Amino acid sequence: MQLLSNTLLQLIFTSLLLMSCSGNDAQSNQAKQGVSGQAEQQKSAPQRYDSLTIAMTGDIMMGTLFPSTKLAQNDGRDIFADVTPVLSGANVAVGNLEGAMADEGQPNEFKMNKLRSGAGNVFAFRMPTRYAQYLKDAGFDFVSMANNHSYDFGTAGQNATRKALDAVQVGYAGNPGHEMMVKEIDGVRYGYCAFGYNRLTVHMTDEAEVKRIITQLRDSADVVIVSFHGGGEGGAFRHVPNGVEMQYGENRGNLRRFSHLCIDCGADVVYGHGPHVVRGVELYKGHFIAYSLGNFATPVGISVAGITGYAPVITVTIGPDGKFRSGKINSFIQRVGVGPRTDASNRVAQEIKGLSEADFPQSPLMISNTGDISLKRQQ
Repeated sequence: MQLLSNTLLQLIFTSLLLMSCSGNDAQSNQAKQGVSGQAEQQKSAPQRYDSLTIAMTGDIMMGTLFPSTKLAQNDGRDIFADVTPVLSGANVAVGNLEGAMADEGQPNEFKMNKLRSGAGNVFAFRMPTRYAQYLKDAGFDFVSMANNHSYDFGTAGQNATRKALDAVQVGYAGNPGHEMMVKEIDGVRYGYCAFGYNRLTVHMTDEAEVKRIITQLRDSADVVIVSFHGGGEGGAFRHVPNGVEMQYGENRGNLRRFSHLCIDCGADVVYGHGPHVVRGVELYKGHFIAYSLGNFATPVGISVAGITGYAPVITVTIGPDGKFRSGKINSFIQRVGVGPRTDASNRVAQEIKGLSEADFPQSPLMISNTGDISLKRQQ
């Protein structure tokens, strides 16, 4: 009788775990449509595809108009010259927009107070709104706004950013009221959401909200892509630790736990940024995770010296089940005032290869010195 009772308890516990990401939350029925940043209501039937390719990048800050004008050469028109073939060659391309897009305005109150106090460097990025077209022309379909610079110029700056992105039909997510977006591209519905660690982003540490958003997207989209901005910043944070990362008194997330939770709730691919350096990649339950893609297009205003200039575009091909089939670390290195340029030596790919092997030694992924990613064995 005791054995039967223990077995029953185990079955109940297992059922509760499975239900935690089932999406039956009453809030999951509150989906909205359109460019408001919410998911569509219910898809009628899943779209069928044999395979598709997703291109992922890290931080994008193309130049700033504050406190003085600092823009890349040729008004930034050439920033994406080398990477456009890779981005536009994918079925969908995603990145992280690290700052506001607004042609006027002052920094938010917190940053203004720091400026008035004369407290060291104050980073507040305000890109010209005309640069939104550069994102579109390069091939971007979605960008994250869940980072510590999207609110540099307050609510007005965020509204201007969304207006600029809407005008060129580049999707976005990551702020309260704009938690997610679904866009149909070539007959496939892509669900996109983004999470961060600081105020006025959708918090990665709020696991109930993470579950709600991803399960809602899973009901609305054929492919679900999750972005996160987290982890410590700088060369000392190249490795992905076990447990929570803290810096400057902030909880920067338990990124392994978070990424695995996203997959468990229905994400197909997860990619990260925030440390300003690249990190390793992992396969979890057959799904691809990139823990940091570093600084991608930050030619002015952000250091790109040494490894902070490593600017990969990772492309992954997934099957109709969302699981990894193959991939490529396309190596680029940033040049000051120019942007990401081809890394013929594949130093970037080799950096990610080494970090992946060190941090995920049991991974079924195999990475070549030229950046090709394949499976060691069938999952």
